[in-house]
Amino acid sequence: MLRYQTVLWTFSLLSVAAGSDFKARNCSGVKEASIAKGFSFENVPLQQMSGDHLRVCPQGNTCCSSEMEDKFGQQSKLELENLVDETSKELRSTFVSRHKKFDEFFLELLENTEKSLNEMFVRTYGKPYMQNSEVFQNLFAELKRYYTGGNVNLEEMLNDFWSRLLERMFTLLNSQYVITDDYLECISKYTDQLKPFGDVPRKLKAQVTRAFIAARTFVQGLSVGREVANRVSKVSSTPACIRALTKMMYCPYCQAMPSVKPCNNYCLNVMKGCLANQADLDPEWNQYIDAMLLVAQRLEGPFNIESVMEPIDVKISEAIMNMQDNSVQVSYRIFQGCGQPKPSGMGGRSTRGVSDVFNARFRPYSPEERPTTAAGTSLDRLRTVWSAMQHSVIDIKEKLKLFKKLWSNLPEDICQPHRVTAGNATDDDQCWNGHTKGRYFPEVMKDGLTNQVNNPEVGVDITRPDTFIRQQIMALRVMTNKLKNAYNGNDIYFQDSSDEGSGSGSGSGCTEACVTEFDFASTEAPVVGADRSGSGPVEDSAAATHPAPSAALLASLALSVLALHRLWR
Repeated sequence: MLRYQTVLWTFSLLSVAAGSDFKARNCSGVKEASIAKGFSFENVPLQQMSGDHLRVCPQGNTCCSSEMEDKFGQQSKLELENLVDETSKELRSTFVSRHKKFDEFFLELLENTEKSLNEMFVRTYGKPYMQNSEVFQNLFAELKRYYTGGNVNLEEMLNDFWSRLLERMFTLLNSQYVITDDYLECISKYTDQLKPFGDVPRKLKAQVTRAFIAARTFVQGLSVGREVANRVSKVSSTPACIRALTKMMYCPYCQAMPSVKPCNNYCLNVMKGCLANQADLDPEWNQYIDAMLLVAQRLEGPFNIESVMEPIDVKISEAIMNMQDNSVQVSYRIFQGCGQPKPSGMGGRSTRGVSDVFNARFRPYSPEERPTTAAGTSLDRLRTVWSAMQHSVIDIKEKLKLFKKLWSNLPEDICQPHRVTAGNATDDDQCWNGHTKGRYFPEVMKDGLTNQVNNPEVGVDITRPDTFIRQQIMALRVMTNKLKNAYNGNDIYFQDSSDEGSGSGSGSGCTEACVTEFDFASTEAPVVGADRSGSGPVEDSAAATHPAPSAALLASLALSVLALHRLWR
């Protein structure tokens, strides 16, 4: 009886063992999991078989055919690409949207400011302005060309604007003379020494250059960040990386454990090996982010482009008033330096003195008289837009801070339970460790290419950095240098898309040919298109003997200035 019970117990144990063995060898769950993942394998083994044919997964008993292992490898590569794309999606969308928003605003600001100045000056000056409006059109065209990356030296361009404006105003105020092109060229040499427009050109040049350098560089910085992020997010996986990914993500299928997820540290080592070159981008990327944050401060400060451009029409009008107030002295000193031009032959000059016109005092208009024209309302709308843009500056600064260390953090961001891994517990024995279900013991590697020399999961050649990633590092380094200089108000050489030559920075722009002195008393001053026969240097007291500028024209200009001054405040 005892012998019979022993035999029966032994038979029961064998039956349980056989059942357990049969369950371990059953591959039906693998087929179901594969279909759920979108695979369409023709032949999935019903039970485990010898794995001698496998090249990546363990070669013991397996539920995988060679076809399945190959397709698992292709899917692993695709999933890594999707994971990196998903992880960096917010970064890329932020750069795209903010670049578009800032760029559109700055261009709209330029367009509306030009429109405002044109409408105001047409209404105030009328025909004299319209006949010379190309001077102002060229100013805004050059500002726009600079902002969009053109080969424009801001300081030289602004100096040229004031020289052209002086030439036009001098011609208007001295219409009784024949003013030739050579004479105008002589006048333009002495704009800085004469200071006919007071201190406005100097102040406006400082404000405009700082504002435009900051605006252009910031938008270009967003563009570079966008391009770098888009390029680096497109991962190029090595064969060693694909093998490691396949082993981590799909070899559990071959072991009839499709629901078992990789251990967290195991996943980190695989990702640090596969994304080693991306991590090397981080130091330069972080410096670029810091430089962007510096220039963003300039967009909020006193020299932000909106606060400079909105009142530019009033500032130019102030300069015109200064020129009119000092027109007699300016004309006299120009006559000394360039000679007295020939009379135009127009008769019937008014005997009214020049001082009768320019001694008039112009009262400012009161706040309630502020114009409500289309130009005024367009700038009011831009103020509203700029208020929103100020919030955008604050927003992009916060976003940029979050994007620091993004590339070296990719492994941690990818190896999350909701994406890849079983969890964060390092002692968890219910996760896939690359061989079976159990704990993962190797230490986690540090970031970067050189730290992967002993990576236990991915074979990485640390002597061959990714050339493509190195190109992006260089692009960031160049942009960071431009941003740091822009923060300090210095321009950098930008390539003009329409000019293959080197760009021109905004510096002093003065060469050896620049005129640095103006000897007003010298009898050797150049005489260009002038009639000075038998005459020496002109004394101050002789100014009244010169044929006076047209009183009618001066009165008209004075009335125009009065109307302009009413629009000021």
